[in-house]
Amino acid sequence: MSSESELNKRIETVLRLGKLAGADETEVHIDETIDALSRFANNAIHQNVAEHGITISVRTVVDGRTARATTNRLDEDSLRAAVESSLQLAHSQPKITGLLLMPGKQRYRKVNRFTKQTAATSPEERARAIRKACDLAIRNGQVAAGIFSSGQSQHVIGNSRELFAPYRQTEAEFSITMQDESAASWAKANSGNVRDFDPQKLAARASEKARMAKDAQELAPGKYTVILEPAAVLDLVGFLFYDFAATALADQRSCLTKRMGKQLFGKNISITDDVYHPQQLGAPFDGEGLPRQRVALVEDGIPGKLVYSRATAKKSGKKPTGHGFALPNEYGEAPMNLVFGGGDSSVEKMVASTDRGLLVTRVWYIREVDPYEKVMTGMTRDGLYLVENGKVTSAVRNFRFNQSLIELLKNVESMSPASRATAEEAFEMVVPAMKVHNFHFTEPTKF
Repeated sequence: MSSESELNKRIETVLRLGKLAGADETEVHIDETIDALSRFANNAIHQNVAEHGITISVRTVVDGRTARATTNRLDEDSLRAAVESSLQLAHSQPKITGLLLMPGKQRYRKVNRFTKQTAATSPEERARAIRKACDLAIRNGQVAAGIFSSGQSQHVIGNSRELFAPYRQTEAEFSITMQDESAASWAKANSGNVRDFDPQKLAARASEKARMAKDAQELAPGKYTVILEPAAVLDLVGFLFYDFAATALADQRSCLTKRMGKQLFGKNISITDDVYHPQQLGAPFDGEGLPRQRVALVEDGIPGKLVYSRATAKKSGKKPTGHGFALPNEYGEAPMNLVFGGGDSSVEKMVASTDRGLLVTRVWYIREVDPYEKVMTGMTRDGLYLVENGKVTSAVRNFRFNQSLIELLKNVESMSPASRATAEEAFEMVVPAMKVHNFHFTEPTKF
């Protein structure tokens, strides 16, 4: 991994080349990653890959026009070519009325998301964990498949107005699917510290739920009380994140249009965007290098605040919140570190308090049907179970659902404490498990 001084020298080189080429302003993004992944299927590792990559992205401004060009070559001739390409593209763009000057020096709140243990995780360590998971599958007459990845990355922004914003982190992930005859289940975890999760516990959970998923019965469609495990909650509420962007509201693309300041969700719902939460990952600055602010988006079920890029804040007469994307872009901004408030229940307590309902492991293939009412369609998978008289009694064939997220967040009866969750349809967030009434299932699937 490059040192901070090496990255700084590369930024200085690009800024010098930008000035020589006639750019009014120049901005440099450097992204460097070292990633390794071990993949397994049929109870054996079948692939191990590792890669080290670095990209340098250059944005130039000339006469109120801006554009970006990217290279993965680090020699000076290649960097000069990237600067010239960016300028050439900028000259061909329309002039942007009111294009803001790039921000100058900033101060950032420190976050520590780099752990030596994760950065040093070896293929042998990943292989030993996978071997134990596969041995469990073999003992239980099941078939295991999944991945175990680990790596480190750093992101640095610099510009010709003396801004310099460095950030680095580590990240590890373990995902496993256990198949038991015609049934299957799944478990996954993601963290900046590889020691924050136990692959064997994840494997044991997937194995037990796969065993429980056999002999699924088909139920009639309708509205059910559901206990959504955190992965299911994540992949549903994750579709809300763009709605809290000031640009989306101004364009009337947000489900919050004409609903700000009104009781939209249940009074037990609170949502913040908080990059400084201890279970979050990500840089404490946005795509222009502005410090990210903690923003209380929803309090007591009432959406009250939005996130702003510099340009959107200027148009709206607001202060930027540090949520803008790298320019140029069409989206403006979005909250990237959502944290939902939780409760004092648990999945086990929710099951015990349910006369009749469904326990949902996860959902997938989610698509938006109605963006204003935030109606989503998708399917359950990897373990759907009938709950009767406070106990899980049998597996259920998967359902397709059509469900408004607004209605879902009005109908939350109880929640577990919130924690970092990961799934497949949305990026990682801090969310609770939720017990929700009147969740709308439209038809059983064929699997």
